[in-house]
Amino acid sequence: MELGCFSISLAVSDLAASRAFYEMLGFTVFAGDVDSNYLILKNGTTNIGLFQGMFERNTLTFNPGWTHDAKPLDTFEDVRALQRRLREAGATFSLQADESSTGPAHVVVIDPDGNPILLDQHVPAPSQE
Repeated sequence: MELGCFSISLAVSDLAASRAFYEMLGFTVFAGDVDSNYLILKNGTTNIGLFQGMFERNTLTFNPGWTHDAKPLDTFEDVRALQRRLREAGATFSLQADESSTGPAHVVVIDPDGNPILLDQHVPAPSQE
């Protein structure tokens, strides 16, 4: 199962302070919007998302269809197909995508310790273009 680009999405209390801290570690802002309370930072191929008031817990995030530079992949498995495979394997979800929909969608699966794993697809699957 190929899940796409990996990042950690951090639930932060002060976006500016968190940005300054991670910039001190060599990260630079790659995407996001301060007015929308989130920033995506990069250091090489490592991505960190800072989210103020958007997540209750730190979340592992995968982006089906994206490289680590947020470039669309030519081929990948749609998040709804991943959701079906995970459901058949017995996964627990806190959020499911509408399987009758197409295009961008997201799913949140919960690991055995209660950690959320976000599968956040931002691009349509190649067969949907």
